[in-house]
Amino acid sequence: MADLVIVGAGPQALTLCCLLLQKRPRWRRRLRIVDPSGTWLTRWQQQMECYEIPWLRSPSPHHPHPNPHALRNFAHLQQRNRQLEGPYGLPHTGLFGDFCRQVTSEYQLTDCIRAASVERIRLPKVRGGPMELALSDGTTMAAGRLVIATGSGTPQMPAWVGAIAGDPPPDALQHSDRIHLPSLHSLLGQRILIVGGGLTSAHLALGALRRGARVHLLCRRILKHKPFDADPGWLGPKYLKAFHAEPCMRRRQRQVLEARDGGSMTPETAAQLRQAQRGGALHLHDHCEVSSARWCASHWTVVCTDGHGLEVDRIWLATGHRQGVSQHPLLRHLQQQQPNELLDDWPVLEADLRWPGTLVHVMGGLSALQIGPAARNLFGGRLAAQRICQAVMKT
Repeated sequence: MADLVIVGAGPQALTLCCLLLQKRPRWRRRLRIVDPSGTWLTRWQQQMECYEIPWLRSPSPHHPHPNPHALRNFAHLQQRNRQLEGPYGLPHTGLFGDFCRQVTSEYQLTDCIRAASVERIRLPKVRGGPMELALSDGTTMAAGRLVIATGSGTPQMPAWVGAIAGDPPPDALQHSDRIHLPSLHSLLGQRILIVGGGLTSAHLALGALRRGARVHLLCRRILKHKPFDADPGWLGPKYLKAFHAEPCMRRRQRQVLEARDGGSMTPETAAQLRQAQRGGALHLHDHCEVSSARWCASHWTVVCTDGHGLEVDRIWLATGHRQGVSQHPLLRHLQQQQPNELLDDWPVLEADLRWPGTLVHVMGGLSALQIGPAARNLFGGRLAAQRICQAVMKT
């Protein structure tokens, strides 16, 4: 039996492993990581490549290593200080990836991932007994404690998509999850409509423009840009102290939603888009949404809520993901066995991020009612890892 099983091998899971092994090195023999890829940060790396993201949005102290200065030290030793951008030291994706590989080597975590996915959780019938995990390879694994550190939810599709008649080609309408910019060698002369006003839509627009496309970018509101996706006050006690003292989970949820305030872009990407707009290759439609879309043999005819019509060759949806217990297979299964209070599909967790009545912890965006608006980011991963480590070490 494994004392601790971590489902997922992304940055937050790595943060937890490193913090735990720094405090309790002997836990290496009692720890198991399960991820379909069999390697660390595979999904993260794929996202960076798919959207050709040049650098992260998180400052240099936010990373999986327990030492907040470790990334800057690594960049200095590698003579790659120029790959830390601006006053916050935003790391280039290549630098961050190389750093994480060095971290997994330092903590002897490189080859410890089991290439499988956890498909079902069977909670113990006797208090204190192990839970049983059914894996995708047909085997089972017994776990004393489980951490779920996976998933960004399911693609959020606008309502008008469901009303489209006919059968357009697969590449004519795509959610951002299905787009891989490096495989699109040329889009010269193509007209592309991108729906969404967040950072993903900005990267897709810039990638399409580099390939010669003419881009229409539709934003429900005015284009917003800010360095981080939430106010920096949420990355420390300035706002978090009052947030954690708030006993009402409904008020906490409102604070999280207000702090996130929808999608936004970094000032650098917004400036690049404005430059393309001035050059005529990009058409920005603020306060605008798609009303309807119709596939006409070789192109789309789109009607917008402001009354304007567009004819485009492709539609890309950068409309985010639906997050919630109902969108996560493992948490959905957990809710069936051990019903828990939900607020608009968000789980109300214990202070140590446990699903009440179990030894299952949740990291990532669905821990927001405990961690705060940055729950899905690297900083939130550090806060979550600290809480889970404290719970693990008590045992």
